[in-house]
Amino acid sequence: MEQRPALDAFTRFRPWRRRVEVVFWLLVVLLNCSGNAITTWMDANRSGRPPMAAWEPWVWEFSSGLVWLFVLVPAIVWLTSRFPLHRDNWRQRLPGYLLASVPASLLHVLAMFGLRMLVYRLMGEQYRVHSWGQELLYEYLKDIRTLVVIVGFIEGYRFLLRRLQGEAQLLAEPDEGPPVEPIERPERLLVRKLGRDFLIATEDIEWAQAAGNYVNLRVKGHDYPLRITMAGLEERLAGGRFIRVHRSWMVQIKHLVSIRSLDGGEAELQMDDGQVVPCSRRYLPSVRQTVGEGAKAPAAGLPGR
Repeated sequence: MEQRPALDAFTRFRPWRRRVEVVFWLLVVLLNCSGNAITTWMDANRSGRPPMAAWEPWVWEFSSGLVWLFVLVPAIVWLTSRFPLHRDNWRQRLPGYLLASVPASLLHVLAMFGLRMLVYRLMGEQYRVHSWGQELLYEYLKDIRTLVVIVGFIEGYRFLLRRLQGEAQLLAEPDEGPPVEPIERPERLLVRKLGRDFLIATEDIEWAQAAGNYVNLRVKGHDYPLRITMAGLEERLAGGRFIRVHRSWMVQIKHLVSIRSLDGGEAELQMDDGQVVPCSRRYLPSVRQTVGEGAKAPAAGLPGR
């Protein structure tokens, strides 16, 4: 009986990743808001001030927590994915993050106060904001700290995933002497994975998919993120073996099994690992020409397969 290769930790985690992330943020908001509501109620009753209703601190905390959970955290996840912070770019991108924090905090405050006013009205009470200027400044100082913590956590989490998955890097120019192989047309890539370094051959790359500031390289059933644009990767790997098929995809021709035409002049490419890759109308003629079918040939199996 054929023995299947053991799955690594990242491969086992990947099907559960989305659910784990959702549960994590739900638990963070639930525990943080609950803890703050309880301590707020206890502090208010110990301070000698007029007693507050037991439901009030829960409304205060969860009105804020729900805005973070459903609005701001998804926005921050998108922002950090589209404009990730790295050691070589954080100084350039930090002003943009600080600028984005102002409307984010304003949205948080307005939505939070709106929810509080709605709940207070349902309870037969009225929620009052005594000084909008002070409240906006106070909440912004709190929000900027929370924003820093969330961004730091997200970037740290993604860094850990890349190390668990194995992050590919282009080989650098040596400090002394000529490079062993051409840097502009690399034959191998360096992969760092949990403190272990190894090389993969570019000829083993089956296909590549753009993912934000990274391109995921599929190599023998594993995905390795490479920090490069798809255009940059196309320039490095341009030649007979690799071909661009979509603005977000590139494939190696020898792993292409068949082409299936779709309506609108697009197509689906069947790869030998079972992956279906989209091929846009812009790139389809060059794909057909490269594999020797001709632009008007029917989309069936490729020659010799």
